[in-house]
Amino acid sequence: MRFPRARAVRACLAAVLVVAVGGCLGHALGTPGAQSIPVGQSTQGIESGGINRTFHLYRPQGLTGAAPLVVMLHGGFGTGQQAERSYHWDGEADAGHFLVAYPDGLDRAWNAGTCCGEPQRAGTDDVGFVTAMVGAIEQQMPIDRARVYVTGMSNGAMMALRLGCQSDLFAAIAPVAGTLLTDCSQARRASVLQIHGTADDRVPYGGGPGKAFSRNGTARVDGLSVPSVNATWRGIDACGPPTSTTTGDVTTQLAACAGGRTVELISVAGAGHQWPGGEPSPLAERLAGIPAPSTALDATDTIWRFFARDRG
Repeated sequence: MRFPRARAVRACLAAVLVVAVGGCLGHALGTPGAQSIPVGQSTQGIESGGINRTFHLYRPQGLTGAAPLVVMLHGGFGTGQQAERSYHWDGEADAGHFLVAYPDGLDRAWNAGTCCGEPQRAGTDDVGFVTAMVGAIEQQMPIDRARVYVTGMSNGAMMALRLGCQSDLFAAIAPVAGTLLTDCSQARRASVLQIHGTADDRVPYGGGPGKAFSRNGTARVDGLSVPSVNATWRGIDACGPPTSTTTGDVTTQLAACAGGRTVELISVAGAGHQWPGGEPSPLAERLAGIPAPSTALDATDTIWRFFARDRG
């Protein structure tokens, strides 16, 4: 089942401001192919659901033609700019020649279903926001619609899974340290790569309630096990049985699926709630005892190689 794009079109028409990084208000949306996104880092804003929302972009030097787009969703307590600093996607984009978008969640969180924070309590339409953001980007430069991908960390990973379940934008999704917290019964087929530490105490590998993120104990994730999420996507994608290989602390489970898609699970032995190969987590997470990232795997490079071999 493919979801209609009408809501995305309406949302894009409602995007009344595109704010350049220099803060120039009133810059109208461009037309497709206008190439109005500047080289390097920039910040833009749109209206979505009656709320002004922001996102950050990175465009490599020399990027021409219909470009692939990676949407990187920060974790709880994070921001788009923090994700840009922490997970090294700009450098990956320079090497791989693609565009990266780093949207900002409201109050540093995403409505991923039964989590998280104020967006979940208020029922914020973050699927609509991300859809509108992609449409707004496409108004300014050509995007290869067959090569639009989403990844995320923690709460952002949960949001990436929700987008995979409830939108038709993404050819592939790659959640890191997340679980499925929303209905996925109407999902469109997409390649999926999960990366998760086996010692994650916030989003437990084996599922169930994790350790609270906040001191008052209210920010707690209670979801499916990581293998169960992977099995759900193998069912959606009509996959064969998976095969497994282990190198050091990294175990990769790979299933070939209909239409040339793949569903993969990379488990990092002993790793906690983290983005392997990334920078240390935001201050609030460090204070909560989130460990330093494992160096057994470069999650960013691994995810881009997974995206790059996918053709929708």
